[in-house]
Amino acid sequence: MKSDLLDVIEQMQGKRVLVIGDMVADVYLHGTISRISREAPVLVLEQADEEIIAGGAANVVHNAATLGGKVFAVGLLGLDNAGRGLKEILEAKGVNTAGFFCDEKRPTITKTRIIAGGRATVSQQIVRIDKESKMPMIPAFEANIMQYLESILPQVQGVVLSDYGSGTLTDSIKAMILYHCAKNSIPTMVDSRYDILSFKGIDFIKQNDGELAAAVGFKLTTEELLYEAGTKLLHQMEAKGVLITRGEKGMVLFENNGAIHDIPVSDKSEVYDVSGAGDTCVATMILALAAGVEPALAAELSNFASGIAVRKLGTATVSASELMKLVK
Repeated sequence: MKSDLLDVIEQMQGKRVLVIGDMVADVYLHGTISRISREAPVLVLEQADEEIIAGGAANVVHNAATLGGKVFAVGLLGLDNAGRGLKEILEAKGVNTAGFFCDEKRPTITKTRIIAGGRATVSQQIVRIDKESKMPMIPAFEANIMQYLESILPQVQGVVLSDYGSGTLTDSIKAMILYHCAKNSIPTMVDSRYDILSFKGIDFIKQNDGELAAAVGFKLTTEELLYEAGTKLLHQMEAKGVLITRGEKGMVLFENNGAIHDIPVSDKSEVYDVSGAGDTCVATMILALAAGVEPALAAELSNFASGIAVRKLGTATVSASELMKLVK
């Protein structure tokens, strides 16, 4: 089995995948507490540095690139520092960002975390500031994205739809992608935080156990209920597979041939941060599927990749060399 997984990593290299969805800039402002303000009873922070990290769909893009894929990214950015930072990060990894469209009237989706600490204290997050437009995408940008997709979809071998609820994946865009990919046997995968039921017709679905419970409308208090829920979602969505991530309990893959694969975590010893591990999972899975790998083997490899991601702080990427080392 080890040799099979190593072969998959080799087969993933250079596979052309498209990732479309809500591109998020995770911004970290690091500061040192200097005093109490005279204006109000609040801390004054002296900003030391600012860091921009790819989040949301951009984290799927980033992981797919570091794992060896040739990635085409599609989404909406603002004409701001966060948008420029995301483009620079992804282009530095060889990502094709011709599918990024900039709307000067809306900001890049940004989650800014203020990290504070003193000389004798541990740095910690004291507040998070989210910025995004709640307005629907204007028709002109939807048309631009669909025109770009029309030109690029014939070139790719796999598609991820990464939905964080910010409106990039309109009904028309979803319908176009699913129709083209079904017609041309291109594997598709969706990770949707709030609206998974609107992606009927997708090939593979990734949800965590909480999202699965919300989708089926009942709590997953036993293993039997989890299996019932996974099977229900699989049939309801007419999908080829449903992959459920369960934190320290690993993953379960439900396939439309009736097979259920229980995949335990690769290593329970060091879990630092689960942020973005789902994005790593999706990136690995789509690259393996694009290479023609069986879903169960693709899911097992994605479990290894997620195991690396959770041992890193924040939204982190996993490289092909790291994955090979762990599998060996």
